[in-house]
Amino acid sequence: MSTEQNEHHLKESEIEDPQSDERLRLLAKDPKQMEILIGILFVVATIFFVVMMVVYVKGSQTQLEGGLMAAGFGCLGVGMVAWGKYLMPKGPFVEERHQLASSKEEQDAFADVLLGRGKIAIARRSALGKLLSIALGVFGIFTLGPLLRSLGPNPDASLKKTAWKKGIRAVTINGRPITVNDIAVGGFMTVFPEGDEGSYSGQTLLIRAGSDNITTMSGRESWGPEGYLAYSKVCTHAGCPISLYQQETQQLLCPCHQSLFNVLTGAEPVFGPAPRPLPQLPLYIDSKGFLRAQGGFSYPIGPGYWEIGS
Repeated sequence: MSTEQNEHHLKESEIEDPQSDERLRLLAKDPKQMEILIGILFVVATIFFVVMMVVYVKGSQTQLEGGLMAAGFGCLGVGMVAWGKYLMPKGPFVEERHQLASSKEEQDAFADVLLGRGKIAIARRSALGKLLSIALGVFGIFTLGPLLRSLGPNPDASLKKTAWKKGIRAVTINGRPITVNDIAVGGFMTVFPEGDEGSYSGQTLLIRAGSDNITTMSGRESWGPEGYLAYSKVCTHAGCPISLYQQETQQLLCPCHQSLFNVLTGAEPVFGPAPRPLPQLPLYIDSKGFLRAQGGFSYPIGPGYWEIGS
């Protein structure tokens, strides 16, 4: 582009938007004010992100968090646009030359000059760059919180032991004790250890698979009194709650990934991705007809990977 064409282009821009050109001249006279304004925008954005972090920690409020995030990014966006528009060097930049071809040295020199303009402009306003980095850094730190929190608590040894112990009665989620006459043959229900109603680790499927004592495997001759069998409700594949019992096939079904367990053989998996049987809870019937646990589950509940390293 020649010098005359460049001047003509600039004149056309002035005609199209004279007010914008006037603002540029005013800002060129006192860019310090614009630096202060942009700095304030970056500080306000940082405050919005900090408040959003506090709101999240104290209790998730999705609408408020979204509004704070939008306000924070809005301030960042306005500040960055203003920085680029009013504080960076204005083009177009024209290199006067008579030949179309340039030597390698000339091309490198031109690239250094062109890139140098932007670097100098940024270096002169390092304070704005630091404020921008702080705002983005605060937001980056905040994003780690929800990410780590969404992984859930570390189970540690919480799944290796449950509230089921010797003598603990089986109760409904409302705390009503279960008696030997509560479930007909072919029926089932979810029960919990008394005093730990509604817990994830204590949830247990109580099944009346028959009317006579049932032995699911060697060593468990007394675990199934009068046809009652109890298994952890937590699937050994991905930890989903098992909720279906098929009386005809004597199988439990996990609806998440279709794992099937045979209740008459210690809940061995017969289909699906579950890698191991459901832990069985040994039962006995006391003198008053209440169902009680002989002890804890046969082994830790839940997916097998909880036991890795144990």
